[in-house]
Amino acid sequence: MASVKLDNIQKIYPNGFKAIHGVDVDVKDGEFLVLVGPSGCGKSTLLRMIAGLETVSGGELKIGDKIVNDLEPSKRDIAMVFQNYALYPHMTVYNNMAYGLKIMGLSKSEIDERVKNVAGILELTDEQLTRKPRQLSGGQRQRVAMGRAIVRKPSVFLFDEPLSNLDAKLRVQMRVEIKRLQASLGITSVYVTHDQVEAMTLGHRLMVLNEGVVEQLGTPIELYERPASLFVAEFIGSPSMNIMDAKIGAEGSSVDITKDISIAITSDKLSSYAGKGVKLGVRPEHLEFAEGDENALPLTVTLVEHLGADTLVHGHFGDDKTDMTVRRSGILKAVPGDQLPISITRNHIHLFDTNTSRRIDL
Repeated sequence: MASVKLDNIQKIYPNGFKAIHGVDVDVKDGEFLVLVGPSGCGKSTLLRMIAGLETVSGGELKIGDKIVNDLEPSKRDIAMVFQNYALYPHMTVYNNMAYGLKIMGLSKSEIDERVKNVAGILELTDEQLTRKPRQLSGGQRQRVAMGRAIVRKPSVFLFDEPLSNLDAKLRVQMRVEIKRLQASLGITSVYVTHDQVEAMTLGHRLMVLNEGVVEQLGTPIELYERPASLFVAEFIGSPSMNIMDAKIGAEGSSVDITKDISIAITSDKLSSYAGKGVKLGVRPEHLEFAEGDENALPLTVTLVEHLGADTLVHGHFGDDKTDMTVRRSGILKAVPGDQLPISITRNHIHLFDTNTSRRIDL
């Protein structure tokens, strides 16, 4: 096994476009790091630089104790699992998994032992080992792609959106499988996805990327509870965090949401924002219905989504009709046009600077 260290890693293309802006991260031996962000944010480019499929424009990239900036992919001791499986269509499942081992020069008996062992771990039957990839389901093909990586016993696993071609049920099953396998094998893993649910459930730590810049690096709980920026606040969590305009009171001791509704708050750090506008965030699951609360927001319901275990209520409030989503457990009987009193508590608010979009710590 090995660690992966990125020190001020940059990617600049010949036309001058800077895709990656100085990324720093130390992926510990055995850690599962997830790179997450929207399409085009640079996460796959970063993964491909670790793999050696993209050149590094600046900074230092180490796998274990070795600087690998200019090292060929085949010499980096990594294995990569791709979105489209990248299996050889003319080979059987067995030969797809064995091919890399033959290139490494392993004996026939050792190849057979490794392939059969990994097939057992991935619950691939002897009959499936004799099939061609086209005869398998999408989930089975992804297991084969993973098996081909595992048999090599690499120092580092790299995953490039491996579940995006699967249906919803299979994605959940394979997500559990990947987490279980990584935990049992203990191989350092870097995983790329745009799906924040995958990111939250798989990673020991998450790196949120936005236009080649690291917005935040931390555990899933850290990013959920203390997002460092508006971008992270809206990207992590489903449904995304409600964001609204607010103003810090003249004494710096309240957050005014409307001219009539405010939240009392005590924090020396807000004194410099007294009288200024801020962005206030609150997650849908942290909003409460508060009958009889004079300080509640009057939410006009526009749409109700029943999810079974939960209900999502969409609506708006105020003269500017600010959108808001509320998530409550169970079935809530509400219809468009209803007006519901919504309470926001001090413990669940997040404040962000309107100029920098960064978190204001309270």
